[in-house]
Amino acid sequence: MVLRKQRSGSLERKLATIMVGDFVGSTPAMQADEETALARVVLGLEMVSSCVQRHGGRVFNTAGDAILAEFDSPVNALKSAIEARSLMASAPGLSPRDMRFGIHLADVVCVNDDLRGDGVNIAARLQQGAEPGEIDVSGALFQHVRRVSPCTFSDLGERVFKGLSEPIQVLRVSASMDRHVFQKAPTVPAPQTAFRANSIAVVPFRTGPTDDEDQTFLAEGLSEDIIHELGMIRSLFVSSRTASSMLNTEDPVEIGKALGVRYVLTGAVRKLGPRVRLNVSLSNTTDGGLVWSDRIQRPFDELLDAMEDIVARVAATVYGRIDHAEIGAARQKRPENMSAYEYYLRGLEKHRMGGVADHYAYEAREWFKRSQAADPGFARPIAMEICAWSYLPDFDLPTAARLLNRAMELDGSDPELHRIFGVVQIKLNRDYEASRRHHETALRLAPNDAYIVGRCAAFYTFVGEAERALELLTHAETLDPFLPVWIIEERVAALYALGQFAEMNDEARSLNFQTRRSRLYRAAGRVARGDVERAQQLVQEALADDPALSTAYVETQELFSDAGILLTLLDRLKQAGLPTAPAEDPAYANLTRLVSGD
Repeated sequence: MVLRKQRSGSLERKLATIMVGDFVGSTPAMQADEETALARVVLGLEMVSSCVQRHGGRVFNTAGDAILAEFDSPVNALKSAIEARSLMASAPGLSPRDMRFGIHLADVVCVNDDLRGDGVNIAARLQQGAEPGEIDVSGALFQHVRRVSPCTFSDLGERVFKGLSEPIQVLRVSASMDRHVFQKAPTVPAPQTAFRANSIAVVPFRTGPTDDEDQTFLAEGLSEDIIHELGMIRSLFVSSRTASSMLNTEDPVEIGKALGVRYVLTGAVRKLGPRVRLNVSLSNTTDGGLVWSDRIQRPFDELLDAMEDIVARVAATVYGRIDHAEIGAARQKRPENMSAYEYYLRGLEKHRMGGVADHYAYEAREWFKRSQAADPGFARPIAMEICAWSYLPDFDLPTAARLLNRAMELDGSDPELHRIFGVVQIKLNRDYEASRRHHETALRLAPNDAYIVGRCAAFYTFVGEAERALELLTHAETLDPFLPVWIIEERVAALYALGQFAEMNDEARSLNFQTRRSRLYRAAGRVARGDVERAQQLVQEALADDPALSTAYVETQELFSDAGILLTLLDRLKQAGLPTAPAEDPAYANLTRLVSGD
């Protein structure tokens, strides 16, 4: 977020994210043992301060056993609090429940180096209302981070706080997310990369002068569809959606320098009743010159024909010719009913936040079901409904497999459908050969889709081809230098499988933020190298992020075809202190028998 300052009379104001952290129960602790309690408080506040600094924040005030910090970025404030809570789990004499946090985004008043105003007061009230070890955020902050959040949230509803005239929506931070289909990567410097031949970046389409949410789903969905279509043409190098959107610029020269592409496609879309207006421009990145532009106004029912024309013109310009056969082969089956397509795009918008809060996943499923009802021959919403459903507690693998089979009969040319079905084949039937066929088909259909390439890497790690997984991840990072952490961390799993524990640990530590999965792999690697004490600290940090974490999580996530690898991983994590839930014992016993051959 860009920091904005303005003067109001003699006061300077700015928009900032305020984080307030408070050490819990310090007063009675000091009465019992002042020196020990004071040492704990000082250590805890120092750890929080270090996390604030590491994530680009600034401590602007302290009040006894509380710390007040400001951030330009709401996401960085969130990551700072999550990291501080986890690190306290492994600090001597501290626990994650020793601190509680409140985070709010607001306009504040600058008084020298201090910040004041209602925004600071609200953050303090949120902190005071939080339980020990919890991180509570305002609805205002949630609206800014929900699309890029590294964690899930529980909605606590509106609360009335002392001294505030209006209720505040409060959400509580839950565990880190394992996946977020359209999550933007954490803020990182734009990598400088060499220009590639036949390369293009598609900047997410604008919606016009007003931020109309009813138009946003259409603009984002069309941008993704065009990227997807272009990514299925082997002769083109297409930078990913996240890479383009992370740069916060439409300057073709700057985008070209950052992403190594020679062309940039920009556009704006507006739905006016039954008609859609598209303004599309293709620019070169050498000097920003316009190659061509087009204004298209058509009935909504003809929108997909317009998109096909755009894809063909881009291919003709970038590659120098139109390969009709390749473009035709790349295009997945389109819906016959445009209402179905609109419902699908609306479902996709909700699905982007599916892991952030359960209600988004429920809403996404409803839109995808409406799409299927409007056009029973449209396969993609079936696959995406399964993906959205997998976030929810009532997800059922056999039913999912039946629905995916139906979708495959309707359209076997959808790479994401193949990727999803490949994962289900392992989880439901442990059928690694069928899974391989689906993953290889997905890669063949979408060789330049960074998301699909990166996600398929996991399969090769699980079947003992970790070198192939690393190759795919390198290709995915070339396509998208802003890949989210939960894809990049597949490198950690691959290096673990190769027994390269020191390199794995370095790779995990280089992640922009630590996930449960990366910490657990680091812990297992430490046990393998004989450092059980550090392994136990890492497991405690993971448990601070998710107290319900157990070996069940590992069994459902790490789908190694060699049961011995999984069994060794589980044993190492048990040595590191990862709990085993009672319900897991039969599965663990079955796994042991599978390894022993009984």
